[in-house]
Amino acid sequence: MTDISVRPTIGSTAPPAEAVRPRMLLVGTSLASAATFMGFLALIGLYVGFRQDVIATGETWLPSGVVIPLTQPNMMLATWSLASTAVIWAIFSMRNDDRANTYIAIGLVMVLGFAYIAQTAYLLSLMDMPLYPTGDNELDLLQRPPLFYGIIGTHVVMTLVAMGYLALTGLRSLGGQYSSRDLEGLYGSAMFWMTTYGAYLVMWFAIYITK
Repeated sequence: MTDISVRPTIGSTAPPAEAVRPRMLLVGTSLASAATFMGFLALIGLYVGFRQDVIATGETWLPSGVVIPLTQPNMMLATWSLASTAVIWAIFSMRNDDRANTYIAIGLVMVLGFAYIAQTAYLLSLMDMPLYPTGDNELDLLQRPPLFYGIIGTHVVMTLVAMGYLALTGLRSLGGQYSSRDLEGLYGSAMFWMTTYGAYLVMWFAIYITK
């Protein structure tokens, strides 16, 4: 008769399972991205609402002499689209442990991010929007320059934060912290980048296209 007590059990032969680490970075980035996007939409809502109030009075929304060209905003949209594609490229490269292409993709995103900021500065110089209210009525004091520069400036800050987040992730990947087994940092930085891309799409339509 076989002694059952001497038979090996699963517990004595198999190594213990690794503890599942909660993805706090990804969860935190999700919450921060949602809050940032909602705040940006609130600014856009104020802008559109005030613009409709001014138009309802028979006045023009843009101050006299201010013209918003379409070439630069469309090129900025193309820049954002290319940069977002490069972010996806970086993730797929890291999933295959292709670090060379990952670093090239992140570097391309950095270049395109600075290109967007430079294009924004050039566009503002072309539009020549006053830095201060140009009228005496309450609507003008609250709306045109403060909201205009507030929304565009907020998006530039979002872009810088997204670039910094992605650059930090790239440096940590260079140090070996992230690989095909752990992409949490890249996923988080890509999430915030795509959030900023979505914010530009809203701004592009609400400010540059509909004017």
